Amino acid sequence: MRTRSKTPLVSVIIPTYNRGWTIKEAIDSVLEQDFSDYELIVVDDGSTDNTADILQSYGNTITVIHQSNKGVSAARNRGIGASAGRLIAFLDSDDIWLPQKLSRQVEFFNNHPDALINQTEEQWIRKGVRVNPKKRHHKFSGMLFERSLELCLVSPSAVMIRRQLFDTVGLFDESLPACEDYDLWLRVSCRYPVYLIDTALIVKRGGHDDQLSRAAGLDKYRIRALQKVMEGSQLSNDQYQAAIMAIIKKCKIYADGCRKRGRKNEAIRYDELAQKYKISASNYIRIIRDG
Repeated sequence: MRTRSKTPLVSVIIPTYNRGWTIKEAIDSVLEQDFSDYELIVVDDGSTDNTADILQSYGNTITVIHQSNKGVSAARNRGIGASAGRLIAFLDSDDIWLPQKLSRQVEFFNNHPDALINQTEEQWIRKGVRVNPKKRHHKFSGMLFERSLELCLVSPSAVMIRRQLFDTVGLFDESLPACEDYDLWLRVSCRYPVYLIDTALIVKRGGHDDQLSRAAGLDKYRIRALQKVMEGSQLSNDQYQAAIMAIIKKCKIYADGCRKRGRKNEAIRYDELAQKYKISASNYIRIIRDG
């Protein structure tokens, strides 16, 4: 039986909500790592199924935190606050890790002391069937802010982060019910390179009904994330122009979706927002051109 270290190098955080049907596989994939200098914190975000019983069965090999249902961002942030490791890794409760995941990422940090975040490649399983990611999901290594504007190219289950990075960019935004990872990775990638270990070391499982990324209207939250990062002062001129183009496109897509669903007033609001950013883009380009 593995016992927890009081001063672990890595803190692994699993947020979970009513995932009794997958949480054991997720936890076991951490306990089966070929690396042992870690603590495992599971934050039960108000589950009403058999999750609590499953977590209790692990005894003192894991740390369990129970809280009322506040969402995945609050659960991850609670785990970060309770953690002791200098490196932080997340695992979604419907994903699993392959045995070398932690050791390969720690090795990367040892070999690249200036790096603040890295992620691994991943295998995709959809409804129990292995699938290949589409070209637009292809991961890159380095500065990837512009590439990440269309959709999220960083997976929470794949990353490992130096703790001090959160001091600079902040934690997960608890006001976002979805796309909270897109929001955080924009804040990270506009400042720092996100390095890629080009080996699939996680199994990302999807297609189930309670998957947040399957919810309708997610561009609404991506638009909010883009607004936040644009309101900051950290974007370069090129990054700002790329963000404006992305938000105009997402506003149009979201407005069109609202119209199809009969939400005319909401469609008008996002059409107006797109127009605002079109004007802003023209003015910004003129200012840059005129020096």
